Amino acid sequence: MTALEVAEAIETGFKRVFPNWEYVKVPMADGGEGTVQSLVDATRGSIKYTEVVDPLGRKIKAAYGISGDGKQAIIEMAAASGLELLKDSERDAMNTTSWGLGDLIRAALDEKVDYILVGIGGSATNDAGAGMIQSLGGKLLDENGEQIPYSGASLDKLTTIDLSTLDPRLKRVTIEVACDVNNPLTGPDGASYVYGPQKGADEEEVKELDQNLKHFSNVLRQDLGMNIEKEPGAGAAGGVGGAMLAFLGAELRKGGELIVEMLDLEETVKTADLVITGEGGINHQTVYGKTPIVVAKTAKKYEVPVIALAGSISEGYEKVYDNGINAVFSILSEVTPLEETLKDGFKNVERTAQNLAALLNIDL
Repeated sequence: MTALEVAEAIETGFKRVFPNWEYVKVPMADGGEGTVQSLVDATRGSIKYTEVVDPLGRKIKAAYGISGDGKQAIIEMAAASGLELLKDSERDAMNTTSWGLGDLIRAALDEKVDYILVGIGGSATNDAGAGMIQSLGGKLLDENGEQIPYSGASLDKLTTIDLSTLDPRLKRVTIEVACDVNNPLTGPDGASYVYGPQKGADEEEVKELDQNLKHFSNVLRQDLGMNIEKEPGAGAAGGVGGAMLAFLGAELRKGGELIVEMLDLEETVKTADLVITGEGGINHQTVYGKTPIVVAKTAKKYEVPVIALAGSISEGYEKVYDNGINAVFSILSEVTPLEETLKDGFKNVERTAQNLAALLNIDL
């Protein structure tokens, strides 16, 4: 379900008990999957499609969002350069490319926006954003003055970086990146060692990719005077975080905080009597910047109570009580196959919301 669909289900359930209450729906996200749809719904914008190159160089259609006022573009890297686009057998950190992310950014520039939000979670790449930069007109040249192939395995061939032909429209837009990891570009905590294995790299390939990223950062320092190797977040998305900093002048931000600002959530929350948020699963990881916690921390500033609904509640969920959430409820009332559970999502949220409202209506 989209965030808006969940909000509508909650409203439907609550109205059966409190038909005269005022309901304000704010579709939320944390910069990961679903961010484009949530922000398009929240701003009454539109979904656009463009042809891009997928992580293995195949042509596909990918979606991005434009806000209702036409001034902002919302991009999820995963739509063009994500692991979700590959079969398990196709995962190949040595040869995947971020070129398609550049295609999405160029499509956003064609829309004449003045702000671009890029969520970089779920990437399949380890190429330091080289493909993205080449897609946007930058030149990453080998010793013969030829463009290096777009892949992490080819970064060791890089000798010169030339940005003279980079799309000039990039200088006229503000780019912010939803990035919730602090990994440096290289080393044991860097892009290759931490994320390379899940992208298909074996032990030897991880070492090679790490050395290639180190070589890339050395050429960057030599040609452009920028040292991003140890910058927090530079290793996000296989080095795309670092490329965003170095080449596009972007700022890396916590995804949830960024979206709270974009939607001016504080303005809505501070006059509310109750806030309801939710997520597919609430567990020990929820406190690390997931949507319910971002919402709860905003509400806590104004002492507004927060109730969270979830498909599943699992080990460690109690930590959310120390982070602004007052109560947590599962929307499931019986054990059913996953396919059926997903199909019944709206009904389950609606029923839980009605029962919750009935509970709040008890006058003890």
